[in-house]
Amino acid sequence: MSNKSFTVSSFLKSKKNNERISMLTAYDYSTAKLLDEAGVDSLLVGDSLGMVMLGYESTLQVTIEDMIHHCKAVSRGAKRAMVIGDMPFLSYHISVEESIKNAGRLIKEGNVHAVKLEGGRDVIDKIRGIVKAQIPVMGHLGLTPQSVNIFGGFKVQGKNEEQAKRIIEDALFLQEAGVFAIVLECVPEKLSKIITEKLDIPTIGIGAGKYCDGQVLVTQDMLGMYTDFTPKFVKKYADTGVTIKEAVKRYIEEIKLGKFPTKEHSFSIKEEILQKLY
Repeated sequence: MSNKSFTVSSFLKSKKNNERISMLTAYDYSTAKLLDEAGVDSLLVGDSLGMVMLGYESTLQVTIEDMIHHCKAVSRGAKRAMVIGDMPFLSYHISVEESIKNAGRLIKEGNVHAVKLEGGRDVIDKIRGIVKAQIPVMGHLGLTPQSVNIFGGFKVQGKNEEQAKRIIEDALFLQEAGVFAIVLECVPEKLSKIITEKLDIPTIGIGAGKYCDGQVLVTQDMLGMYTDFTPKFVKKYADTGVTIKEAVKRYIEEIKLGKFPTKEHSFSIKEEILQKLY
């Protein structure tokens, strides 16, 4: 693991050298610090925080203020990893000017290194504007959660010829517009392979198979901490949720039985001072 900071240039260099890129989501300081120290290349402050951290039913309720709040925390914890902030629903849909303004807020107030936004040809003008403002942009194609109402749910995208061709075209449009990488979510593996081979910029897969240039997962999913819903593409690397619950149950039990706190967890006072207090 290198101690050098991971940057936009690192994304492109990794693609060129056929080195896989690791990315995980982070929404708070302590988690970001742990992931950064473990050596992850990039941290995504995803709008998935709406469900994972705030308990919303989808990402649609997340505001730019929510994102800035969590981006600040993650940026304080990351020393090496590149931090990317999601642009939430309606923060880049209305006008180019507003899109640049909101992207700028994530950079200036959230202290992230880049922003990510969903969509293809429909958001090209927004991407060009943000890139022109010297803000690095990561694209996102396939299942774009902010469009879940149009898709009719969380469904794999690109399974028919028309959809597949559109995603390939959109990927090329995004590259031409200046994005430095593209997330491919819930896209058939062989389609991701075609897209990855066609692009000069890296692809980051989530439910898009092994041929992408890198992978991203929601940290709470891969650690077994978020149990409301587990997508097919998630591999659990630990069952931290069970560990946390067991620890809390032991804590509760020791309080009830008077086993905690003990002398080693308590502070003392001199006896002569104590006598004067009665």
